[in-house]
This record gives sequence, C-alpha cells and structure tokens, in this order.
Amino acid sequence: QISKAKWLCLIPVIGGVCLASVKELDFAWSALIAAAIANLFAAFKGNENKKLMETEGLKDRIGTVGNQFALTTIISFIVSLPFMYFKEGSKWGEFVELFKTNDIVKVNLILSGLYFYGYNELATLTIKKTSAVTQSVANTAKRVIVIVGVAIVLGESLDPMKLLGCSIGIGGVFLYSVIDKLVGNV
Repeated sequence: QISKAKWLCLIPVIGGVCLASVKELDFAWSALIAAAIANLFAAFKGNENKKLMETEGLKDRIGTVGNQFALTTIISFIVSLPFMYFKEGSKWGEFVELFKTNDIVKVNLILSGLYFYGYNELATLTIKKTSAVTQSVANTAKRVIVIVGVAIVLGESLDPMKLLGCSIGIGGVFLYSVIDKLVGNV
C-alpha cells in the first residue's frame, strides 16, 4: 500500500519535469498525446505484471519473472501487429530492403531491441521488489537525468528554469524514497 505522503511527493516530481520542459514548446501535440498514451499503457502493464506475480501457483506454471516478461512481450508484439500493419504496412518492403542493404540500420535495430528488452526485463524484476508507482517514479527520475545528461552532451545551455525544474524533480524523487522514514507510513 502506497502511503498518502508518497502520493503527495508525486507533485514535486511531476512539477519539476514540467518546469524543466516549459521552454520546450516547439513539440508536436500528437507526439505528446502518443507519449502520454504509451505511459498509460506502460503503467497498466506494470500494474498487471505485479498482480500476475502475486498469483498463487504462477511460478510453478511459467517459472521465473523473466519468463513472465518474455510472455508479456510476445503477446504485446502479436497484439500490436494489426496496428503496425494498418499504420506502416505500406512501407514494409522499403524497410526490409533498407535492413538488408544498410549494416548501420541492421546493427542499430538489433542492439536497440536487445537493450530495450533488457531494460524492460530489469524493470519487470524491479516491480517484483517494489510497486508500480515506485517504478513510475524511478522512470520520471530517469527522464530528469536524461534531460540534464543530453544537455551536457550536446553542449546545450541549462538555463535557470531548466536547472530548477530538474532539481525539484530529483528532489521529489529523493523525498519519495525517504518520506515514509521521515513521517511514518501515514
């Protein structure tokens, strides 16, 4: 059970990310909506995986959490095939030709798939030890750190508003991780 204090800690986490991103107003609304929907489904998947992990006898039927993640991934892939075909099916031949002829595309696609799979399997293992909300907060912290990291790597200036937003977001994540020890499990 997540305490009320932890729920309140989500305010500075979300607010910090918003504040850090406030100057980035040249984005596509469709991308924002698609990202929000993807996050919603990721949270749903995490919550359902957590419930599934607690199902009596599951370990006897499918083995480890890694197997559970593999099954979830395969089912997700199969479910997404009709949507992919509807949206991008006309470009399939072009993609296959590019994949066959361009080694950079081939290596990047395979490596990004392997890294993404490994990252998400680790996230599923983390959910087993924590909760879906804690996992979501950790993902938010990751986003804030990525904002700062990318700005440093690309030599982008970190204006005071972006730094303040990142600081508030990281501070909110830290507070989330210690709040129950500070005020008790209220």
